[in-house]
Order: sequence, then structure tokens, then C-alpha cells
Amino acid sequence: MVRLFLNWYKLHLYTGINTTMTDANPRAMLGAFIRAHRERLPISGKLLGRRRTPGWRREELADAAGVGLTWITWLEQGRDVSASPAALARLAGALLLNPAERASLFDLAGRRDPVEPGELPTDISAQVLALPLLMTVPAYLLDHLWTARAWNPAAARLFTGWLEEGAEKNLLRYVFLSDAARSLIADWPERAQRLAAEFRADFSRRPRDAAMQALVDELSAQSPLFAKLWREQTVLHREGGERGFCKPQGGTDRYQQTTLLVASQVECKLVCLAPLG
Repeated sequence: MVRLFLNWYKLHLYTGINTTMTDANPRAMLGAFIRAHRERLPISGKLLGRRRTPGWRREELADAAGVGLTWITWLEQGRDVSASPAALARLAGALLLNPAERASLFDLAGRRDPVEPGELPTDISAQVLALPLLMTVPAYLLDHLWTARAWNPAAARLFTGWLEEGAEKNLLRYVFLSDAARSLIADWPERAQRLAAEFRADFSRRPRDAAMQALVDELSAQSPLFAKLWREQTVLHREGGERGFCKPQGGTDRYQQTTLLVASQVECKLVCLAPLG
């Protein structure tokens, strides 16, 4: 038993290999990810019969990625080594990663991909646009500029001055520039502050998006409150929670808001409001 333990300890100490299969350490997960994708890389036919192991050797991957062999080795062993975004980008290219795999590589390494995301599609599929109509509660669909692209009749009845014919459909313009929003939203100052912080989270993921920047510039010029909130640099994730809307005849209707992201078009948000009581 003692000899078995010493053998395990030596293996762990000298190779850096994590022998605990259930360990969720990000470095170990990154090492396993790189190793698995290295081993699936295709090799030339003339070398196929000579290899005892699948895929590329570490030396070949290091050469293709323009990085050091030791760096690749230590990454695969889950050691605490620095992995710059530029080096990870070259590694992703050498490993022939698809977009989802590339995103996982950077997530596991705790780095941000230096490559800007591609242009967002302006068209939204008919199936996605139909989602609000499947809801019995007020529901609407926002694009990456937070412009309503689809909504159901219940939402149109609730959001007077926004989801009605001929009205401005951008949520931020509505909240910060429309008197109707101040009259409708029960806690308008707090909601406006939170919306600006939530939009900054989206903006930070696409800081070079010209349309988003133009919207920010427009709102900053027309709304002193938005300009002040934007300068404060507060960032919040979009969250659900209780929302209050003032009724024309007096009193307040309360709803529980839930925001869902659309997997096929991740920049779209489906917002649903379930009545409370």
C-alpha cells in the first residue's frame, strides 16, 4: 500500500498530471481540452502507420501554433502557466477549433478572445419572431440594440406609448426619452438606472459595434440622465424580478419578469411578464 501511494505521488509530482477524474479545476480542464483536440488532429497518410498514438505530437502542435514546446506541455499538464490571448488565438487556429470550441478554450483559460465577433445578422428567423405569440402573458423580443422586433397583444396593451403602431420601438429610447414611460413604470428612476447598467454589459461585449455606439451617443445627447448613468460605468447582468406598472385609473399592476436568451440567435432576448396576484 505504501509503495502504491509513493508511486502515485511521484507520478503527480513529476508529470503534473491530475489523476482525479472528477476534478473541476479549470487548469486541468484546459489541459484535457487541448490534449483531446490535439489527438484528434489529422496526420498525413505516410505517417499514419508509424504512429502509436492518435493525432499530432506536442512538438508538431507547438510548431504550428508558434509557441514553445514546454508551454504546450505545461498547459496540458494543468500547470499554472500564463496563456496570453494572442498565444491562445494561435493555438485555436492550429487545433482547427470551430467557433464554439474556440470560445470554450478562452473560457477555460480565463481570457478574452482578441478576435472581434462577426457582424450580427439583421434578419431574425420567423420561428424566433413567433416566440412572443406562444406566450399567454405579456412578452416581447429584443434584438442586440434592445429594439422590440416582435411582441404579443398582451404586451401591446401593457406598454402604451411603446408597443403600439407608429411608436418608437427601441426600449432605451422609450424609457429615457418618452414621457409615457415615466407615467407607466412605477419605479421609473430605479428601472432607468438598471437598464443603462444592463445595456452596458451588452455594449462591453461588442465595444466596436457602430450601431450600439450611435445609440449611446444619441441617448447621451438627448437624455442628461442617461449621459450621467453612462459616465458612471455601472455594469449589471440582466435579471428578472418584480415589476410594477401604473394603471390609468389608479393603482399598480405587478408582474414577475423573466428574460430568456434565444440559443439560435444569442443576441435576442425574450422578455416575459407573469402577472402577480
